[in-house]
Amino acid sequence: MDTRLARLKHALQSAVEGMSLEQMSWHPPGKWCAAEVLEHLYLTYTGTTKGFQRLIDAGKPLATHASFRQRWRSLLVVGFGYLPSGRKAPPVTEPRGLPPEKVRNEVLQKIDAMDAIIEQCESRFGRNVALLDHPILGPLTAAQWKKFHLLHGMHHRKQLLRLRQAARKN
Repeated sequence: MDTRLARLKHALQSAVEGMSLEQMSWHPPGKWCAAEVLEHLYLTYTGTTKGFQRLIDAGKPLATHASFRQRWRSLLVVGFGYLPSGRKAPPVTEPRGLPPEKVRNEVLQKIDAMDAIIEQCESRFGRNVALLDHPILGPLTAAQWKKFHLLHGMHHRKQLLRLRQAARKN
């Protein structure tokens, strides 16, 4: 497994360790609960896996040419590791109400599946080849996809830790 994604798995697992299903469902007014944060991540990993499966089915990279705006965003996020906060999640990654126990039990498996298919595509099409477009960042290589998911997951890990602490007080 890629070290970045292994680090991500450990970070997410430790962030929700010891939380009851009741605590996972607690949320401040107008905010996501821990289960919804995990579901959002679950959906992003599932979406990335499906995108890479389309790439395999097509037998070629599906990345387009990056616009200036996409290059700039990609440089900020993947190059400098800066993930701006306060952005609204794309609708396809918004929580839909999956059962908290399902999300908690399966989110780490989704990381494993995503890692495997990204590795397969990188081996088949090349290390420095833009493989697939991210909806906001544009075309990314396999390594850039992994770094994005690590940064994104660590951003949400902070939320999970805050929610865990607040849920224990309530």
